[in-house]
Amino acid sequence: MSILDNLTKKLPEVKGPEEKYLSFNTKLKWTLIILSAFYILSVVPLYGLGQNALSQFESLSILLGASFGSILSLGIGPIVTASIVLQLLVGSEILKFDTTTKEGRAKFQGVQKIAAIFFIIFEAVIYVILGGLAPASDLSQSTFFTIQLVLIFQLLVGGMIVLFMDEVLNKWGFGSGISLFIAAGVSSQIFVRILSPLTRAGTFAFSSGESPVGQLWVFLLSLIGRNPREAFLAALLIIFTILIFIVATYVQSMKVEIPLSFGRIRGHGIRWPLKFIYTSNIPVILIAALFANIQLWARLLESRGYPILGTFAGNVPVSGIVAWLFAPNLPAEILGGSFRPILILQSLVYISTFVIGSIIFSIFWVQTSGMNASSQAKQIINSGLQVPGFRRDPRVVERLLERYISPLTVMGAIVVGFLASTADLLGALSSGTGILLTVMIIYRLYEDISKQHMADINPVFRKMIE
Repeated sequence: MSILDNLTKKLPEVKGPEEKYLSFNTKLKWTLIILSAFYILSVVPLYGLGQNALSQFESLSILLGASFGSILSLGIGPIVTASIVLQLLVGSEILKFDTTTKEGRAKFQGVQKIAAIFFIIFEAVIYVILGGLAPASDLSQSTFFTIQLVLIFQLLVGGMIVLFMDEVLNKWGFGSGISLFIAAGVSSQIFVRILSPLTRAGTFAFSSGESPVGQLWVFLLSLIGRNPREAFLAALLIIFTILIFIVATYVQSMKVEIPLSFGRIRGHGIRWPLKFIYTSNIPVILIAALFANIQLWARLLESRGYPILGTFAGNVPVSGIVAWLFAPNLPAEILGGSFRPILILQSLVYISTFVIGSIIFSIFWVQTSGMNASSQAKQIINSGLQVPGFRRDPRVVERLLERYISPLTVMGAIVVGFLASTADLLGALSSGTGILLTVMIIYRLYEDISKQHMADINPVFRKMIE
């Protein structure tokens, strides 16, 4: 481990703030800078790109915080993949880290960063070599190979930029880059799919006669053109999107409060809150990214003549593993008259796999992120609190917390996995998983700001939050 320690210490990193408390304005400034950079870089095209076979995976790109064909084509994929692999290795005890200590968590994060850099290199090479992002096919062999190297280099640069932007947000801004990049992508997609008057080709819908992307315009034009089926489907998509926001917000606000008292001050105590969705959006991010990676790998392998994971008809998986890990748009299938009984079984498999994956990643996340009962008990004792009627002992607090944390870890994962997978099946205006994640990310951001920065926040923002 000494070689690994030396390697993690020599890795480039973003220097954290020297002061313990960062003001709201400082965090807001860095968050806006990073988000602006993310939006700008996501429209910077790759130089030399000829064929973009990944462009049809728009919904997957949102979950990966990527913009296929741009310098940010890798998105957060390598970071999330590294987290998935490392959590599986730690959970199976192939790798052992004492994440209850500060040194153990630092070592875990260092190894995770090394793994992320490895996957940046690996995915950049794979995307180009397997033809997902390829040069023009009419180039000479030597030129084709040279452009391949140029594309790989640009992907490497973009992947490292995302890695460090995530680190900047972790240390200087609100939340994490992984969460905010997903929320930014989903928010822009929902805005476009509701209000955009443009067609998919980028022309103005009212002058071209084609259907606009914005479902609000589709609904209005369908009513004028007396097309009730299309108007009903557009209205249904908007209603489902709103319902997902409402349900996700309600579930996110649920919590269990454990009564604790101050050991030295009799009669005074607080309630220690434990959220029902205990691990927040992390399990859904990980399982959704895993599904997205499987679909991308299936497409890349099929394009090279190796349909090991399944085959596609257009954008839709029709066979193999990917067909069972794909959420059919049930409202569109039913209203379009193309519904088949097999879709029910496919939907049940999708929901079950999503829920089971969320449970697994939720359990691993609790153990590796310091959210387990032992770590929380130490935090409570260090805060001068104890369980009323019991002596001030971490083991007493740990036993009490264990009664709540273990069930909440599993039950919260089941609920959030079920909501995300069901939302995908209902065919909302963005990925149902993406909408759920965005609601949870924004709600968590609101809670963090209201707890940490109510004193120094601008009065205008304070009124909005209150």
